[in-house]
Amino acid sequence: MPDLSKPAKQPIPPEQHVTANIVLSSMTIVACFTLAILLYTMLAFKPDTHPLIYATAGLLIAMGAWHIQTLWRALLLRKYFKKVKRPLAEEVSDLPLHDVRTDKLLDAQNLNDFVHSSVTENTTRHLEEVKKRLS
Repeated sequence: MPDLSKPAKQPIPPEQHVTANIVLSSMTIVACFTLAILLYTMLAFKPDTHPLIYATAGLLIAMGAWHIQTLWRALLLRKYFKKVKRPLAEEVSDLPLHDVRTDKLLDAQNLNDFVHSSVTENTTRHLEEVKKRLS
């Protein structure tokens, strides 16, 4: 039997997500600027160049600039994660637990809008009362 108390998948730590973002942003930056440079050097400034070539090169430059700032933020996040050491699961379980009173946090129960669990509940009694009234 599988142990259902443990999660099937281990959660991925945020540091791995940041590393993946750094790699993907770097690859995107290189690809965008390489394609933009190729478009400008091979097709731009010729008499029969379609304006769409310039628009595409501009869009590639804008995408590369966007991913530069994404890379910068990911690098700052990685620096932050290195600075702040996250406790391991064993360390967290050893931390003392604080008693918290919750009676002040919750409102008292309100049963005015209570809906019965069954539509047919009390139907027999109701039918018996109707039968008595009609007799």
